[in-house]
Amino acid sequence: MQIHGFQKTTLLDFPGRVACTIFTGGCNFRCPFCHNGDLVLDPANVPRIAEDEIFLQLEKRRGILDGVCITGGEPTLQPDLADFIKKIRASGLLVKLDTNGYQPDILERLVADGLVDYVAMDIKHCPEKYNFISQVRDFDFGRIQESVSFLLEGNVPCEFRTTIVKELHEKEDFLSIGAWLKGADAYFLQPYQDSDQVILPGFSSYSYDELKAFVAVLKTWIPNTAVRGMDEAV
Repeated sequence: MQIHGFQKTTLLDFPGRVACTIFTGGCNFRCPFCHNGDLVLDPANVPRIAEDEIFLQLEKRRGILDGVCITGGEPTLQPDLADFIKKIRASGLLVKLDTNGYQPDILERLVADGLVDYVAMDIKHCPEKYNFISQVRDFDFGRIQESVSFLLEGNVPCEFRTTIVKELHEKEDFLSIGAWLKGADAYFLQPYQDSDQVILPGFSSYSYDELKAFVAVLKTWIPNTAVRGMDEAV
């Protein structure tokens, strides 16, 4: 596994669980507001963490952790992802997978084999503007649709989430997204946050009240819609 980051504890990323987070390198998308630009654009120059070190940390935190979040980059690009997850599960921990959904065959296989307990799929934009964000040559929206349809079938507990960028998303987009994801268990809007690793700096976030207005629009189709990652007082 190409592992480039490890967060020892998170109380937010895996709903209802105390977890750690593993960051993999490489991605098939080039979202301009991505805050892990080093992992996406140049993972070879980001220090790697050996698997043995990861499992040493998991052993040290036995009894504290319930699960492991695997994020990126895009984890489904890792050829040995399934084998790595099997080792995690052998230690008695649950697994949450973050994915952009562009490799539905791998997502479906991991779920069918009982290797993931929760999936968070990033929704980049409404269907009509999807590749406006993902920036993929020869983009095939059908691959995104297959992952969405699979998750909406209830094959595994899941959530959808969108990082909202003021310069790239508007109210009408969420009318389209809401109709598209109708019936989803959960959908979270995450405000854009600037960082030193953003691929294309200079974007900004909507205010909390503006994001709540988008939530109100979306609740027509997805009752469990909320803002995540922003203090209400902001």
